[in-house]
Amino acid sequence: MKFAVIQFPGSNCDQDCLAAINGLEGLRAEYVWHKETSLDDFDAIVLPGGFAYGDYLRCGAIARFSPIMRAVVSDSRAGKLVLGTCNGFQVLCEAGLLPGALVRNRSLRFVCDMVTMRVEVDDSPFTHGCKKGALLRMPVAHGEGCFFADPETLRELNANRQVILRYSDRDGRIVPEANPNGSIENIAGICNREGNVFGLMPHPDRASDGRLGSADGAKIFRSMMQTIRASRRTTASERPAAARQVA
Repeated sequence: MKFAVIQFPGSNCDQDCLAAINGLEGLRAEYVWHKETSLDDFDAIVLPGGFAYGDYLRCGAIARFSPIMRAVVSDSRAGKLVLGTCNGFQVLCEAGLLPGALVRNRSLRFVCDMVTMRVEVDDSPFTHGCKKGALLRMPVAHGEGCFFADPETLRELNANRQVILRYSDRDGRIVPEANPNGSIENIAGICNREGNVFGLMPHPDRASDGRLGSADGAKIFRSMMQTIRASRRTTASERPAAARQVA
């Protein structure tokens, strides 16, 4: 199973993503340069963290116009899984693939720390194997990670179960003290209404091995793999018997 790791000028977590994915049995990742125009050979897409195009203008605002983003948008609309971490989350919002926006941290300072998140939705393509209420530990490193949405969008996110992760304390309580950047309602990660595009500010790629202090990030990549496998089995079972015999 092959994942694409998109490289923009200024990406600096692409190597982390590649190493994390390639370290998991059954998964393989390859870089895709931002000037490429097709992702047909890949089963899933990862937009890594960093500072795409130096984050000039606004985080992700220039990256959204990269040639590869046309394929990201097209493939996401066809149902392919897309994961955006940190700067990748910002790019997905700028591209209109996720609602809301990421703005300056409420402290107006860069935040680099380990955070705890509570799983709010346990049956998303990205959280299989995580019970609702389970706690995940991952690092954050950002200056513009404060998630914001207008009241109507926020109501839709909650009503449609699109809020996948919230910042919490180590007891799972959603409290202001656990919020590293001032995100509205402690939101750490959301998905689109269809459920196949997921963005989060913490770095699962930097929490995929116990030697890094946490292996919780690997759960997200493994969940993606399980989702794709299940989809393949469903597709195969729906094929006519004659076609299966020929195959």
